[in-house]
Amino acid sequence: MFPRVGRTRAAALLAIAVVGSTVISACGGDTGEAGASGDKAVSVSLITKNSTNPFFVSMQEGAKKAAQAENVKLTVSAGKEDGDEASQVQAIEDAIARGDKGILITPNGPGVNAAIKKARDAGLYVIALDTPPDPADTVDITFATDNFKAGELIGKWTAAQLGGKPATIALLDLFNDKVVSVDYNRDQGFLTGMGIDTADKKKNGDEAKTGNYSGGSYAIACNEPTNGAEDGGRTAMENCLSKNPNINVVYTINEPAAVGAHKALQAAGKAQGVLVVSVDGGCDGVRQVKDGVIGATSQQYPLKMAELGVQSIAKIARGGEKPQVTSGLDFFDTGVNLVTDKPAPGVDSIDSAAGAQSCWG
Repeated sequence: MFPRVGRTRAAALLAIAVVGSTVISACGGDTGEAGASGDKAVSVSLITKNSTNPFFVSMQEGAKKAAQAENVKLTVSAGKEDGDEASQVQAIEDAIARGDKGILITPNGPGVNAAIKKARDAGLYVIALDTPPDPADTVDITFATDNFKAGELIGKWTAAQLGGKPATIALLDLFNDKVVSVDYNRDQGFLTGMGIDTADKKKNGDEAKTGNYSGGSYAIACNEPTNGAEDGGRTAMENCLSKNPNINVVYTINEPAAVGAHKALQAAGKAQGVLVVSVDGGCDGVRQVKDGVIGATSQQYPLKMAELGVQSIAKIARGGEKPQVTSGLDFFDTGVNLVTDKPAPGVDSIDSAAGAQSCWG
């Protein structure tokens, strides 16, 4: 689950994927006439957390591509920033008023749940992307990474890389003022992968601050929010270093936060010998793995989430079957791969060259 700089492609997309709503007409345009398939255009809304993070920019790109292929009239909206629930609620209200057939949303928090219920009561089919709401049945279905598994993979990799050395851990999470599933699932997955007992798997920060991981002893130096942003990652890392300057493991909610954390470590003269791990697998993040800034990242697939979401709503609107969750899960799993150039025994991974072939943003 966040901003990065220097991406010409992302900047170009931002010009059309602005905060608020942008209508992208596919095939039949605004008239609602039939496309090549003979099916009348279907109106769908995509509501992302923000329009600055390459993850969500790529998600918007995937939705637009699918909309063109499926004769879908797509309206793209977003929060002003990660955590902005009010803008998402307004976008949901607008979708209901327009008479859209469905909504794709990456929820910014539980504050959108009531609006989602209102949309479903009005007959809209609602699919969450990337971030399963809590409870999961707030929406009709979720298409997402298995975020617990994503965290678990980087946790197992970290434990193996430490080789039994004591771990002094900084946990750079998403929020500290609201509970979001992607936040606690990645954090708790990471700790589980490290072999650290967690108390409540739906709550960050309640595990024992010292104890043993699978290879040796550990101490958790901090749990700090980043808002999934580079500047938030830098501030969080600075706060953590002020609490314990001997941190040698840094878990980050996403790659922008990881880049910010690395800059803070560099400024403090402590970048060497620190394992930084993350989740995203964007093209910038894969380059950070290649350059040694990030040791390992779990790659997710936002274009796939969006494409499947648009296709599903178009199919349902035309009388087709509804999608089903992955067996054993309460969501549809869109896949995850660990990307690292330092493979660990017993932990499946791909290298940065392979990660670059399937990255986004």
